Parts: sequence; structure tokens; C-alpha cells
Amino acid sequence: MAQLRSLPASVGTLAVSGGSLLLLVNSYASSSEKDFIPHTALGILLLMIAILIAYAGVCGSLSRAQLFSCLCLSVSALWCGSSLVYILAGWGVLQHSDLKQALVPGLAAFSLALFVIGGVALVVKKAVLSFIALGISLACAHQIAGLSSTGFGQTATASNYFLVCLVGGYFGFGCLLSTITHNKVRLPGTGLEREAVLPQQGCADAESVGMVMNLLSASVLTCPLLGVVPQLSVGHVPWLWTAAVFQLGMCILFYRTMDTLSATFYSFTALLRFAEGYTALLSFYLIQPLSSVPVPAVFSVLFFILALFTCQKSLLEGFYQLLFAVYCIAIAVKSQGFLQGGAQGVQAAIFVGSTCMLLITTFNMVSTKKIPTGRSKFKALVARMRGVTLRDKKNHSPYLGYSKYADAEVLGHASSVLAAFAITASLGDTNALCELVLPWVVVAGGLLQLLCGSVGFSRGKTFESTVFILYGMMWLVWGSTRYGGLYHDTRGFKVAVGIISFMLFNCLVMVAALFLNVTWFVYALTFQLIIISFLLDAVSVLPYGYDIGVTIIFGLVSFYSFLAQLFNGTFQSPQIPLGSPLIKLSGAGRGADFCPHVPAHKTSSVQQIAEIMKNGGICGIPTDTVYVLVAACNRPDAVIKAFKVKKQAQDRPMSLWLSSIKQLEAVRHLLSPLLLDFMEAAWPSSISMVIPRGAWMETLGLGDAAKHIGTPQSIAIRNPDCSVATYLISLVGPVAVTSANPTGEADTTHHNQVYAKLGKKVDGVLCDGPSPENIASTVVDCTQIETGHIGFFRVGLIPKSKVLSIFEEVWKRHKQGWTNPAFEFEMPQPETKEIPGNDLESDTGTRNSTQSPVP
Repeated sequence: MAQLRSLPASVGTLAVSGGSLLLLVNSYASSSEKDFIPHTALGILLLMIAILIAYAGVCGSLSRAQLFSCLCLSVSALWCGSSLVYILAGWGVLQHSDLKQALVPGLAAFSLALFVIGGVALVVKKAVLSFIALGISLACAHQIAGLSSTGFGQTATASNYFLVCLVGGYFGFGCLLSTITHNKVRLPGTGLEREAVLPQQGCADAESVGMVMNLLSASVLTCPLLGVVPQLSVGHVPWLWTAAVFQLGMCILFYRTMDTLSATFYSFTALLRFAEGYTALLSFYLIQPLSSVPVPAVFSVLFFILALFTCQKSLLEGFYQLLFAVYCIAIAVKSQGFLQGGAQGVQAAIFVGSTCMLLITTFNMVSTKKIPTGRSKFKALVARMRGVTLRDKKNHSPYLGYSKYADAEVLGHASSVLAAFAITASLGDTNALCELVLPWVVVAGGLLQLLCGSVGFSRGKTFESTVFILYGMMWLVWGSTRYGGLYHDTRGFKVAVGIISFMLFNCLVMVAALFLNVTWFVYALTFQLIIISFLLDAVSVLPYGYDIGVTIIFGLVSFYSFLAQLFNGTFQSPQIPLGSPLIKLSGAGRGADFCPHVPAHKTSSVQQIAEIMKNGGICGIPTDTVYVLVAACNRPDAVIKAFKVKKQAQDRPMSLWLSSIKQLEAVRHLLSPLLLDFMEAAWPSSISMVIPRGAWMETLGLGDAAKHIGTPQSIAIRNPDCSVATYLISLVGPVAVTSANPTGEADTTHHNQVYAKLGKKVDGVLCDGPSPENIASTVVDCTQIETGHIGFFRVGLIPKSKVLSIFEEVWKRHKQGWTNPAFEFEMPQPETKEIPGNDLESDTGTRNSTQSPVP
């Protein structure tokens, strides 16, 4: 548990202790007649603490402290839901007698979930986490008892929280003290052993938290069936929507670990939680919404298909997801939807299944011994099938470069399917709230598509992200207006004007889709037909059946896109066709077909780029400053190509880069010994040296391309302080370098920008995310180095003082103790001679062309 000795984890443990102290005081000091802390104040304080714990849980997930993350996020969800219930009670939405009915389902679910987590922590000998989890679990159980018998339950609840407060506070403070003092000071008993490093488990902690949220919602919906509470009410909304929000958060974590299937599944379940909460919310207004058949039926099909593809991960997960397909069928059977006994009965089965899956997932996450889940059965089955090849998920090939997020197109198209079939429900003149349509349109079509657009943007998929964000906003605005009870007041010309603006934007989307593939064009075209139906409805001239017809067509196209993306993301061959671009133009925009984008952290990727360069290709690579375009010096044709692709200005020639000074060994006798010593001392670094041209350049194999590197008098040379770049140059040999952007434009600071700026003439991109520095290198004039003088064309990443200090040491060492007069007396500056600028990494960097003698 070395992960606990970090600031976020210390804050999380102390926050758990603080929340326990708050509930301890309230439970001990309250009576049946009066609460010690008012409900509103208690809810707000508990909500603030829950946010802190959630932050610690997310940080723990990113740092691979999975059991700690799972515990923190579960406790955060518990106190978040409880706090919202207390706030509703403080505002008078819930009466004091309703508080028990609102709290019991959530407390029961978390009592069981934390008991499972604490039990697993105990088995794997994580004593602190086990004590905290089991303590809060028992506190929840006694709080349920306290709602019936104040004298027994509240005292026992306070006792449990007291123990959690002591243990959590002690260890949290100990970890914080250890972090602040850099392990120099430790409290006795807090020197915990480091967790064993297990094989990569993906985002198992997020999966466990997702199971807890399914357990929570199942508990809320099963309690009315068992008679624990009379019916689903507004007091249960905080639990259901808390589960939905946390599952959406887990969805983002799944996208970060390239797990599209789990991200899609928990987005689906979050959508169900929002719909269940919406149904419970309407009970406050004495409205019982009727569930239309199309959406649950279509949802069951989506769950079924997703479960089949999830079997490639684990057969057990696939069978678990089938329960949700059955649940959707149960909702579709009767118009009461979530409120009828059949759906609640399936939720009881989901409650049991979620408990078992939580135990298995959490145990496998932290233990070296695994409970079998059928993880390799699917691969073994596919291996026996001819012509079927699974896609290698480790070789992730993004569209415009390596990304920290997986593709979200599967979820985006599935959301379109649900939103499209939801609006086929005919409302007529009835109250729009009486039909369960709003959550399917607003959450599925709106919020989930906005999420998909954000993920797509992070991957460099500009077109896809634009489409999902535009369509998400359309579904959000239209769904809220049409199915939120506002339509009759706003219907008319003003609504029509807004719809026309969306139509114009979608026309641009349709034009862009012509350059992508047929499927995307048909997708955009059919959505345009839906927008037209919105417009006709706004001005009251909608033909009978037109809206239902076009929405069904759009839904079917979206379903085809969903299935194609899911299938093609799973299998390398065969592939479901998406069609070719209807219009093809040369230039940028087709990086997936013409320009490989490979992750820089893989040795095989660097070797692949090296082979491209050896064959005369030009590539974009990361450096210690910004991204650059490189060509092998022994391939003059590549150097000339890079010069032309860059649209290089004649006064900004290319520079020469080495992997080390050893690459100059063959021409060492042709270079100044002082210059070589200065190179040895200064490199590798972000220092570029402008040195005189000479016969030594003939050994590089540049031929006629030599005129594009440097000026007739000088050349800029550098050994970058970047392991990826130096390894590549060691494979290829010295390279000609220029900035990876057209002359006059801003520096390229991300691999996605390389192809976007230079087009398909780039033969490969080595992807390493954002540049570590947005400042170019320092350019030093070494043309008069033998006189003891160096100048500066540009002061960049390396300060001038540091460069002068390095040269002073080299000069003294080179002269064997002799002190150059330049270091003792102030000498007049030599006549400034501006050397034509060398294009190193930046066309936009400022150049200080005044030579400065070493002080």
C-alpha cells in the first residue's frame, strides 16, 4: 500500500475520517425528536466530503491503487446519495416519516457492497482498507436499524464511525506526514509494505464501482417488490442519479484504458439509471409515465449484441450483461415500465448477479490467484474458425495518432438508435410528461453524444466529434422543448428559425461526409430528414407519418453504423463495409490510409519509422522541444522532398541532427578540437550550434540536397535531448531537420497537428502526445569559436548564462588552465554579422543576432 503515501490518497483517507466524524457526532447527539445537525447542513457538508473522496479515488485509479480507488469511489457514492436525501428532507421535499423509506434501499446496497470489498481486502491482507470498509458497512447496517429503533441503532452507528474515524485519521495523517517529509518521518505502524505488482488488469477498479452502482439501483427497485418500501418515490431519485453519474465517470475511465465494450455497457446502464430516476421524480407530481414499447425493445437488442461481443473479454461478463437485455424486455412487456413487478423481479436477479460479479471482479483485481471467468474461451473459438481474425487490441491504431482514449463511435451510434426510436412515440395532445420519452432523447441523444464528441475530439477525430456534438445539442434542445412540457408555449416561427440554423450546419456535415465514406453520408442525410420533420412540426404542416418514417430510417442507419463499428473493432477480418469516399481529393484528411501513426513509446514503432526513412520517406517525430520533420541525409531525394513539403523559405534552410558526437568520428580531423569539446560538453541538449561549412559535409551523402541544409557559409547542427529522437537517428544516421509546419505558421506541438498541417505527403508520424516544451532550442553562433567568442542567434529553452558557463569550462580545459583575456577584461563586441536564419524547430521564434563574447 505504498500508493497510500501520496497526497491525494492521504486527503482521501482523511476525508473518510472527517465524514465518519461528522456522522458520528450526528448519530450520537441526535434523538428521535430532534436532529443534532440540521438535514440541509448535514447534506451539504457530507456532499463536500464525498467530492474530496471521489477525487482521491480517481487519482488512485490513475496511479493503479485499485483497491483503494474502489473503496473511495464506493464511499463517495454512499455519502453523495445520502447527502442529497438529507438535503431534500431539509428543503421539505421529504417528510421526516419518508426519510426511512428514502435511506433504507441505498444503505442496504452499500452495506453489502462495502462488506464484499472489505472481505476481499481482508483476504489479501490489506488491513487498513478492510477495517475502513467493514466499519462503514456495519455503520450502514446499524443506521438502518436506527431508523426503526433509535436507541439501539444510533449508538451502534456512532460506535462504528468512531472506530473508522480513529483508524482512518491515524493512517491518513501518517501518510500525509510521510509524504510531506519525503518518508523521513513516519508514525509507528504506518510503514506499510508495497503492494505486489500484478499483471495489467485494465480498469478493474472502475468495473467494481460500476457493479456497486448496479447493485445500488437494483436494491432501490427491488425494495418495493419485497415490501421494504411502499413504492418508488422522489426520495429514491438521489440514489439512482448518483449511480448514473458515477457510472458515466467510470465510462470515461474505461475509455482511457481502451475498453470500448465496458465503456458502452456502463453508459447504457447509466442511461437506465437516469430513466428510473426520472420515473421516480414524476411520482412527486403524481404522474405515472407510460413506457412506450420501441425503446426498451430496441435497448434489449443493443444489450444482447453488446453481451455477445463482451464474451471476448469474459464469458461471465457476457452472461451478466444478458440480464440487462432481459430487464429491458420486462420493461417493454407492460406500459408501467419500471414500476411493474416483472421488471422489479428481474432487478432482484441483477442484485444477486451484481453481488457475485463484484466479489469476483474485486478479488481478481488484487489477488494473484484468479477465479475463472472464461476469459480465453472466445479467442479459442475464433481460432478454430476459418477466415476470422481477431483484432490485436495491443496494436492500437488511432486515426491521427496515439490517443489516451478509445473510440466512442459505438456508443455514439447506439445513442442515436435509442433517441430515434424514442421519438416514434406519438404524444398527440396529451401531456408530454405522461410518456416516458424525455430521458431517452435528452440523455441518450444529448448527453451521451456530447460525451462521445468530447472523446472523439481527444483522439483527433475532428469530423466525428463535430457530428456527435452538433447532433447531441440538437437532441438536447429539441428533446427538452418537445418532451419537457414546453412545446405548446414556444411552438411557431422562433422555434423554426433555430431548427433552420441546425439544418444549415448539418448541410456542412453532409458535404464533409462525402470525403469520408458512404455510411457517414447516409447517416448525415437521414438526420437532415429528421431535422426537416422538426421544422414541419414547428410550423404545424407535418404530413401524417413522415416523422415516424424518417426516424425509423435514421434509427436503422444508426444501428448499422453501431454494428459495423463494434464488429470492425473486434475482428481484423472480415469487416462490415462502410463504403468508400464519394469524393476523393489529394491532400490532408486520409491519414488512416496513407500515413501510419505509431506510438513513440514502442521500440518496434521507432524501427518502423526508421525503415520508412531509409526507403526515402519523411516523417514527423517528437523532440525535446516541438515536433519536427526529418529526412535521412543519405537519401538526398528525401531531403529535397522535405524541403518542398515544408514550402521552405530560402532564408530558412534546414539543420543537421546527430544521435551523438560519435557520428562525426569519421570527420573529426576536419573539425576544430575546441568545437568538438564544446559539443561533447553541451550535448545532448536543446542547444543548436551554427558552425562553418566544410568538406566534412561531403561524407553525409547529401549530394545536391546539401544546398538545402544551412547556408553557403554555415550550418546548424544539434544532438537533441530526446531518447526517441536519438534512437531513431542512431538507426538512420544523421538527419536533415525542419519544423513540422508550413513556413510562417505556429509550431507543431502535438502529433495530431503534423498530418493536419502537412497532408498526406508525410510518410509517417511518431506519436508522443503534447510536446514537453513549447519553446524552441537555443541557437549558438560557433563560427568564431577559436577566438574564444560565441554569439546567440536565439535564446530559447536553454538560458544564455548556462551556455556561457559550459563554454567557459570547456575553454579553460582546452587551454589547460590558460585564462582567455575575454574572461578577465571587458572586450568590445565584434562587428555584428547576421547569418541567414536556420530553420531549426520554429519559424516563429525570435532571433537575437548580436554576437556576445563570453564574459
